[in-house]
Amino acid sequence: MANSRARAHKHFRLDAKRAQKVLRAGTETEAIERALDLVISEHERNHLALRANDRFASSGIDIKDVYGALEE
Repeated sequence: MANSRARAHKHFRLDAKRAQKVLRAGTETEAIERALDLVISEHERNHLALRANDRFASSGIDIKDVYGALEE
């Protein structure tokens, strides 16, 4: 979770009850923190996958289309 030094008090009008239920959080604050953690980790995974895809595409590997599905 977020470091206490990195926290900032913000005021929003949110209905966090649904997130609290889905994430099985004890409080609305915990639900919001968990949701933000999930968003951040998904962004990091997407970034890593994009970098890996770029490395693969630029590696010069020859890909055979054995099923003929990639014909133009």
